[in-house]
Amino acid sequence: MESKKVISDWFYQYSNDIFHFFIYRMGTLDVEDLVQEVFIKAIKGIDSFKGTSSPKTWLYSIARNVTVDELRKKKRNKWKEFLSLNDKHESATKETPETILQLNEENKRLFQAIQSLHETYRDILIIRGIKGLTTEEAAEILKWSKKKVHTTYHRAKIALQKELREIDDEL
Repeated sequence: MESKKVISDWFYQYSNDIFHFFIYRMGTLDVEDLVQEVFIKAIKGIDSFKGTSSPKTWLYSIARNVTVDELRKKKRNKWKEFLSLNDKHESATKETPETILQLNEENKRLFQAIQSLHETYRDILIIRGIKGLTTEEAAEILKWSKKKVHTTYHRAKIALQKELREIDDEL
């Protein structure tokens, strides 16, 4: 019972952060189920949480793994639909009318630029740049060294700036 109380407290503290992570990472606003999945996995795996990291970084690690699983599932479904000649499938990174309406122009431009980058750049930009986690927290979530976090974040920012310039040139 104690672990459910702890997870419940963490849910109230961190669910919005996890929700925003999924929105930026998945490119869709329908991420409530994924947020719930993170906290269900946290309940099931609470015994593996040793307390050497913060609950926030542990939950982000779970969220990142859920994202990878979800993207793999979508990729499998995409191939199944392609092979069955069903062209009704919409990619997770494709903009929907709902997304376009809810994002203002600057956020839409930023979202497009982030989605066009490599997966590792997207992860580090969301974790460090948008959500503001520290280098140490990002290293723990991504299971990278601090130096790799710093270097990748620097390269990701340069790539993002280049992508934003290209988007501006297209307009």
